Amino acid sequence: MTQTRRDVMAATLGLTAATGLTVRIGQAQAPAEVKVGLLVPLSGPWARFGEIMRRGAELAVRHINERGGVAALNGARMRLVVLDAGDSTEKAKNAAQRMVAQEPDMVAATGAYLSSFTLAATEVTERAELLMLTLSYSDLITGRGFRYVFQTSSRAGDQAREAIPTLMQLAQSASGRRPETVGILTDNTAASISFVEPIRQEAQARFGVRVVVDETFTPPLSDATQLVQRIRSRRPDMLIFPVTVISDAKLVIEKMNEFGLGRGRLPTIANGIAVAQTDMLQNVGAEQLEGLMTVVANWDAKGQEQIIEEWRRETNEPWMTQNAISTYGDMWIVKYALEAARRADRNAVAQAIRTMDVTDGPAAYFPGRRIKFDANGLRENAGLMVVQWQGGRPVTVYPSQSAVAEAVWPRRT
Repeated sequence: MTQTRRDVMAATLGLTAATGLTVRIGQAQAPAEVKVGLLVPLSGPWARFGEIMRRGAELAVRHINERGGVAALNGARMRLVVLDAGDSTEKAKNAAQRMVAQEPDMVAATGAYLSSFTLAATEVTERAELLMLTLSYSDLITGRGFRYVFQTSSRAGDQAREAIPTLMQLAQSASGRRPETVGILTDNTAASISFVEPIRQEAQARFGVRVVVDETFTPPLSDATQLVQRIRSRRPDMLIFPVTVISDAKLVIEKMNEFGLGRGRLPTIANGIAVAQTDMLQNVGAEQLEGLMTVVANWDAKGQEQIIEEWRRETNEPWMTQNAISTYGDMWIVKYALEAARRADRNAVAQAIRTMDVTDGPAAYFPGRRIKFDANGLRENAGLMVVQWQGGRPVTVYPSQSAVAEAVWPRRT
C-alpha cells in the first residue's frame, strides 16, 4: 500500500491527539547535555595554573548538574570539554583550532590563563563566533573590537592605575609613611607589561613616586643575582614585581632574602597569582614569603566561606586561588546565560551574556559582586584585590569589604 507524506502526517497527528502526546513542529528539542570548553595549559611551566582552573571548572559543573542542570533546557546537563593550551602561543592557538573544529555544538568556553595564550586563542574563537570568558589581564584582550570575548578580570593597566593609590593608602595606614621611590622588576609576558606600563608613565606625574630601578627579563630565569643586586643598590621604598612563572618568583625571592631585602623588609608587590600558589609555600617556605603582596583580580574572600570550605574538602588545597574561583564562577555565568537564552545556541548564549546584569548567582564569585559587561566585553567595576602572605598563607587585605586581615607594611627609619 502506498502512503503519501500527508497521510503519514495526518496519522501521526491523530495518534498524538488520542494519546495526549505533543509534537513540536519547527522547534528544536532540548539537548541532553550542553558542552562548555576549558582551554588551559596542562603541560609546561604553567601547567599548575591550568590544573587549578580545571578543578574549579569541574567542581562548578558538578554542582550545576547536581542542582538540576539547565532548567530552561529541561534539565540538560553541562559537559566540560578540556583542551591543553601547552606551553606556547602557537600551541594555544592550535588547541583553539581543534576545539572549534571538533566541537561544533559547543556553546561557550573559558581560558586560557596566560594573556598571550588568550590573545592567540581568541583570534580563533572569535572567527568561529564561540564566546570565550577569560580571567587574563592584558588590556589588548578586550581592546580589539571582538564581540565574543568577555573579560571577567580588571585589565592589567586598570589594575596598575588603581594599584599605586591603593598601595599608597595601605602604606600610609600601616606605617604612617607614603613611599617616595619605586623599583620595577618584571617579566616580558603580555599581562606583566600591561601592568607596569602605566606605572612607568604615571608614577612620577600622578603620585610623585620616582622609578629608581626598572628591569625586564624573559622567563624562565636561570639566575637572579644581578637583577637583585641592582635593586639592592638603588633601595626603592617598594618594589613592583609582576611575574608569571613560579620558578622565577622563587629565584628572585630567595635571592632577595639572601641580600637582606626579603621577609617584608622591602615591600614587594607582585601582580597575578604565581607568588600566591601553594607551590611557593612548598618550595620557598613561609618565613621567606612573609609580607610579600600581590595585586590580583580575584581571590577567596570574606563572604565566600561555604564554597572555600567545600573546595578544601574536595581538593585538599589550603586556599582557593583566583584561577579556581574565577573559573568556578565562569561555569555559573554560562549556566545563567543558558537559562536566559533558553537555547543551546552559541550566538544566543553570547547575546545573553552581553545583556547580563546580575548581582546574585554567579556574581557571588567575583569582586564587586556584579556581572555586567561593557560594549567591549570588559566586566564593569571589576576592581582589584590585594593579597599578602601572613602566617604561612596568602590572605585578602584589600578591599575592606572582602578583607580577612589588615595589611602589614614595614616601618622604615
